[in-house]
Amino acid sequence: MAARATVTVLAGARVVLPTGTVENGRVVVEGTRIAGSAPADAPVLDLSGHWVVPGFVDLHNHGGGGASFTSGTAEDVLRGVRTHREHGTTTLVASTVTGDMDFLAHRAGFLSELVEQGDLAGIHFEGPFISPCRKGAHSEELLRDPDPADVRKLIDAARGTARMVTLATELPGGIDSVRLLAEHGVIAAIGHTDATYEQTVEAIDAGATVATHLFNAMPALGHRAPGPIAALLEDERITVELINDGTHLHPAALELAFHRAGAGRVAFITDAMDAAGFGDGRYELGPLEVEVRDGVARLVEGGSIAGSTLTLDTAFKRAVTVDRLPVEDVVRAISANPARLLGMYDRVGSLEPGKDADLVVLDAEFTLKGVMRRGHWLHTDGAVVSLGRGR
Repeated sequence: MAARATVTVLAGARVVLPTGTVENGRVVVEGTRIAGSAPADAPVLDLSGHWVVPGFVDLHNHGGGGASFTSGTAEDVLRGVRTHREHGTTTLVASTVTGDMDFLAHRAGFLSELVEQGDLAGIHFEGPFISPCRKGAHSEELLRDPDPADVRKLIDAARGTARMVTLATELPGGIDSVRLLAEHGVIAAIGHTDATYEQTVEAIDAGATVATHLFNAMPALGHRAPGPIAALLEDERITVELINDGTHLHPAALELAFHRAGAGRVAFITDAMDAAGFGDGRYELGPLEVEVRDGVARLVEGGSIAGSTLTLDTAFKRAVTVDRLPVEDVVRAISANPARLLGMYDRVGSLEPGKDADLVVLDAEFTLKGVMRRGHWLHTDGAVVSLGRGR
C-alpha cells in the first residue's frame, strides 16, 4: 500500500479565495496539492497576522538573477526561474526578444525542453514581428513583418509550448498571423505597435486577446486619434498586461486601466530582464547593451526603457499599499487572470482543493515571507522558509 502523502494545515491567516477573503482561514496541503480536509492529527502551522494568496503567474518575463531566457544556458534559465520563484512567481512563461529567425527557432526548441520538464509554463515570443516605430529595446535591423509562414516556423519549433506571440498587427501579414495563432491555440498579443484605433479593432475581431504591456511601446491615447489604447481597454475580449513598477506607468494610468477594463481583465507582469533580483550594472538584452541604474533598465544607446527589474512580490505590494487596490483584485490580476489565459486555471491561480499547492505568504505589510510550490517550501537566502509556530 502506498504511503499517505504528508498533510500540513496552514491556519490563522487571511486567506484569499475566489469567493473573497476568509479571516482566520485554513489551507490544507496534502503532498503537492491543496486538499479539502485534513485528519485531526495533522500538523498545524500558525500563520496568524499573515496573508495567504495563490502563487503568482507571470505571462511575460525575460529573465532574472543575472540570467537571460533569450540567450542563457539551461543552468542560466533555471537560475532565473529560481530567482522569480523566491519572489512568489510559481508559474512563469519565458519571453524571448527579437533575434534572427533561425536563432529564435533554435531557442524555441531549447526552451520547449524546459517546459516539458515542468520548469517553465511556456514560451512567449516578443518580436521580431513588431513595429520599428515602437521597437523599444529591440534591435531594429532584426525586425520583420509578421508573415504567417515565419510565425508558423516559430510555433512549430516550440513543439506545442508556444503560449503567446506579440505582434504589431497593422504590419503586412499581421491579421492573417493573428488568425493563424488563434487557430493553433496560441495567444495573439498586440504590442510594440503603431496601429490606429480602427486597425486595433480589426486585430481583436481576428482573434487577438492580449495587450502587451498596455500604454508602453504604443501611441498615446488621443482625443481625436484614440489609437490602440482605447480599443484595447474597451473590448471585453482583451486582457491588458500592466508593469506595476512605478517606472513604466504613472499611478493614474494604472487606475484608468483598472477602472475601464476591470480587475477581471488585468494581468500584472514583470517584463523582467537579467537584472531582476540581481542588481545594477551592464547587461545584454539580445544584441543590445543595457545599463541598470537605481533599478531602472535603459538601453545604453538611446536611453529607451529596456524591460524591468521587477519581481511580482514588489508589484503586489505596490498595488495594495501605493495604488490602494483591493487585495482580492490584485490576486485576480497577478494569479487567476494569467492562469486562465494560459489555460492552466484548473491547476494554478487560486487556492482550491485539487489544485497545485502553490501559494505565497505575506505579512501584514504585504512583504513576502514564504513561497510554497507544489507543496514544498522554497529556499530563501539559503534557508528553508520557516513561518509561525507549529501546534
